[in-house]
Amino acid sequence: MSFRRGRRLGLDIGSVRIGVAASDPEGILATPLTVVRRSDEPAALRQLAEVIAEYEPIEILVGDPKSLDGQARAAAATALEFARRIGETTATPIRLVDERFTTAEAHQALAAAGRNSRQRREIVDAQAAVIILQHALEYEHNTGAAAGRVMPPTEGDA
Repeated sequence: MSFRRGRRLGLDIGSVRIGVAASDPEGILATPLTVVRRSDEPAALRQLAEVIAEYEPIEILVGDPKSLDGQARAAAATALEFARRIGETTATPIRLVDERFTTAEAHQALAAAGRNSRQRREIVDAQAAVIILQHALEYEHNTGAAAGRVMPPTEGDA
């Protein structure tokens, strides 16, 4: 089993905010970077492009919004379309990874750290991105295979 060395970015794409996390080059630890607001999507894409250029990741791991039964949720199409738009701004490969329970897990972790609901609301997306990324890193360390699936080029291929 081999682990591909290099930084990775994790994204939790929500309808209002996008949580961003990064890993170290050895893939040991994912840390929160920022939360990008989606109210101005061109500005959000520019901000994400700047983060991508700064960190030079080998791949971007995006949460794949599915329901508990594995079906795409209503928000899935808009999140995947935004991920495609990110892909158009960078040559960095994008992989979709299961994000079920990550927001709930992020809320629990922040509550356990003593954050109140108002404080959690502002940073929960970045924490969810950390969880998405950390799970993907652990999967690759344990199996030697990249986590998730390559993002399909078009909606019909999802």
